[in-house]
Amino acid sequence: MYTTSKPLAAPVTGIQRIQALDVIRGVALLGILLMNITGFGLPFAYEDPSLAGGDEGLNLLVFQITSLFFEGTMRGLFTMLFGAGFILLTARLENKGLGITTADVYYRRVLWLLLFGVIHSYVLLWPGDILYHYGLFGLFLFPLRNTKARYLCMAGLLIMGIAVWEAWGSYKDTKEEEVTASEYMALRDQGVILNAEQEEAVEAWGMMAEKQSPERVAEETEVMRQGYVDIFKHLAPYSRFWESKATYKFIIWDILSFLLLGMALFKWRVLTGERSLKFYAALLLIGYGVGLAINYYELQLIQSRDFFVIDMVKAGLTYEPGRLFMTLGHIGAVMLFVKSEFFVLLKKGLAAVGRMALTNYLMHTVVCIFFFYGFGFGFFGKLQRYELYYVVFAVWAFQLILSPVWLKYFKYGPIEWLWRSLTYKKVQDFRR
Repeated sequence: MYTTSKPLAAPVTGIQRIQALDVIRGVALLGILLMNITGFGLPFAYEDPSLAGGDEGLNLLVFQITSLFFEGTMRGLFTMLFGAGFILLTARLENKGLGITTADVYYRRVLWLLLFGVIHSYVLLWPGDILYHYGLFGLFLFPLRNTKARYLCMAGLLIMGIAVWEAWGSYKDTKEEEVTASEYMALRDQGVILNAEQEEAVEAWGMMAEKQSPERVAEETEVMRQGYVDIFKHLAPYSRFWESKATYKFIIWDILSFLLLGMALFKWRVLTGERSLKFYAALLLIGYGVGLAINYYELQLIQSRDFFVIDMVKAGLTYEPGRLFMTLGHIGAVMLFVKSEFFVLLKKGLAAVGRMALTNYLMHTVVCIFFFYGFGFGFFGKLQRYELYYVVFAVWAFQLILSPVWLKYFKYGPIEWLWRSLTYKKVQDFRR
């Protein structure tokens, strides 16, 4: 008698992992904190350092460096790797002959990720969460898993073009509001009495163009030094905005474009380190050459009139192309590092951080909210901008040391283990 058994769905084992993907995921994960730390530690200072944390000397230099090299790029890289991960998951399951079960596993995986994002945003008090959007837009990727790389790339670039078009619309509208308000204010200066509509236009522009007041900055600082409930009430509206209106206004183009490009780059074997040294060197040179030129232009523009709203919106016109090229430059740099024989221990540490990316990402938030928020040590608004990076480097060192040690005894990070257990509807083996 012959018996057949249905192939079982199960997570990847250590020997099945692609080290290059793990290393670059580790780099992206650590790099994300370079940008997020400002949101954790300072009020309203992410895009405008003049509001808090200092905008001179070392503080300004830190802002300039992060703006040139890291703004949007670590998020872009992390997003690409999620796109690649979706392809890797479905291909592995389909190669095992799981058929429709592949879709079952895939959709459970992204739906649980979406829920993790909601918990991260609301319970862990981080409105800047990205997991919700990966889970949400991941729902659209399954039918595209077998699409040729060139079509995925074209679709990603087309969607990025929509983001640029949206940015142009925002700039055009903002410029028109400025011109209209300026005309009305000129009339008022000449003694003309403005009607209600004209006064409303002038007032609306004034609110848009005016920086956050010192009183508003102090108020934000004060509330973030309160207890958990007060901070939850304060941040919940921000979380609702980012997971609703903002999602379909501009985040959709930001995330979906890089997910598709990540899928294409994975199929082209760029993210797995399989291309030549010459290829990655060219990617580095072209990516950084074009990306730094665009980012330098944007930086000079927004600094020219002390972060004036029109200049900030105008810089958005080239934001997506700039971060795309910089992200490609980062890929080239990391892959040259991966293929080199130097810093072997660092590579192992980064790979371990990458294998525990979800755990380490959430750990960033746990550490930062307890360090900065009022129910912890209450350092919100107390550090200068450059001093925030002492916290970043401490977290990096901790995760680079802890992650390899943890994986020596356990197969997965704790959140990865939970995610896999929920995805496969079976408690996974945890200890080695």
